[in-house]
Amino acid sequence: MRAILQRVSKGSVSVDGKLVADIGLGYVVLLGVGHDDTQEKARELAEKTVYLRVFGDDEGKMNRSLLDVAGEMIVVSQFTLHADTSRGRRPSFINAAKPELAEPLVDYFIEQVRGFGVQVQSGIFGAHMVVDIQNDGPVTITLEN
Repeated sequence: MRAILQRVSKGSVSVDGKLVADIGLGYVVLLGVGHDDTQEKARELAEKTVYLRVFGDDEGKMNRSLLDVAGEMIVVSQFTLHADTSRGRRPSFINAAKPELAEPLVDYFIEQVRGFGVQVQSGIFGAHMVVDIQNDGPVTITLEN
């Protein structure tokens, strides 16, 4: 699994002009699922995500986790994170998991994050989404397992 975490002061997702997710302080997580990904990988990534210390403490140092700041999360499934651009000018997405594997793992990841007490919203799997990200910092972290 690959995740791009963006620390945000606010974020939202719209589909067909309708707001489907809207948060304040927290993360917008772009999540890509590959062929070899499992529930165990999703669980580990969820735990790492909620405990990652990238929010400022009283001295401005990145010492607080999403849990410490009572942050929220939007999860957006994004198969393009597994793009292969090694040949030609058109990306290949052969490394991305098929929807029948990817969608349940995205849902499982969300379930695991909720298990830590985080308020989680999501985009709509497979839909064309407009993602609004007000990146705070900017802080953008890539996680992969």
